[in-house]
Amino acid sequence: MDFPPRPSSSRPRRARHGEPAAPEPESRDPTSDTGEFDWTGELSLEPQRERDPRPDEMPGGAKWAEAEAEPREDPPERPGRGRARGAHGTQAPERIRRRARSETLARVLWALPWLIFAILVIAVGGGVFAVAMIALSWAILIEFFRMTARARPFQLVAFATTAAMGIAAHFGGPEQILLVGIAAFPVMLGFALARPSLQNVTWAMAVTVFGVVWIGLPFAHAVLLRDVPAHGGALLVDVLVCTFFTDTFAYIGGRMFGQHQLAPTVSPNKTLEGFALGIAGGILGFWLAGLYQDWLSGSEALLFGLCIAFLAPVGDLFESAIKRDLDVKDTGRMLGPHGGLLDRLDAVLFTVVAGYYLALAIVV
Repeated sequence: MDFPPRPSSSRPRRARHGEPAAPEPESRDPTSDTGEFDWTGELSLEPQRERDPRPDEMPGGAKWAEAEAEPREDPPERPGRGRARGAHGTQAPERIRRRARSETLARVLWALPWLIFAILVIAVGGGVFAVAMIALSWAILIEFFRMTARARPFQLVAFATTAAMGIAAHFGGPEQILLVGIAAFPVMLGFALARPSLQNVTWAMAVTVFGVVWIGLPFAHAVLLRDVPAHGGALLVDVLVCTFFTDTFAYIGGRMFGQHQLAPTVSPNKTLEGFALGIAGGILGFWLAGLYQDWLSGSEALLFGLCIAFLAPVGDLFESAIKRDLDVKDTGRMLGPHGGLLDRLDAVLFTVVAGYYLALAIVV
């Protein structure tokens, strides 16, 4: 079978040993009119591109050159395009502002019923106020025991002890509250022995006692403060206003002037500047609340407000330390955007106790 001849390669054959080298091809000018290529230079694999003609080389070149030299004006924008781009550029900040207004409105709407509830029960006082404080302490205990469920606390003992403390505060005094707390220990021991195993019972007892002291005892003191003769209701309002002013001014001061952290391991967002401004705001709040109370002098109001304003952030940091240790952000959702009851009343758990003993020392 005959095969077709192999096509010759355009590359010159390499000379063998002893053979003379192949002659180089003749040089040709690639720009000559013959149209033949020059092989003397390096071979380029890129295709040759024709140069674009200048404007003056094109038909009517002078006009083209003048047109290129004249500056071009941007086409006029259609009506409304500039406004559309501006609106798009501010879309994200506007959305943030709308969201902030919506959250603020939601907070106000959630807080309003609780504010009305507080005003009514404080105004009525007596047994109604005591029952309301017992119910409120139970709701906060539920949040606390939900966070500490792994310790298996004796919840029934805590609820019964808290209710007994509220009743003792209304019909008795601090001595009766102390007796209730002491009586709770043998009752708790009986519940511990009723369990099939005593494993981790120490932790269960510790969490139970902690919940009663931290939550139940302050609400019993709220009943004691409300029952102070003649001025109990007004003093309780003064303490609550001072606590609210302290928290609000501390937040504003931290946002505007905060530079130095107050307790970075507990609450990194709290600052010394906010702490100082919060104390000043709390003193102002107590002074304003007692401005029309002729039985409370200006110096007494300043001293009262200073003590309450100092303890309010302490109560806040106390709860923050517990939540950080338990890896909890909010204690509940009972107050909607405000979080849980314990989140909002953590400072009150400290200030209401101090308020009662300050009332005994300064007013009564």
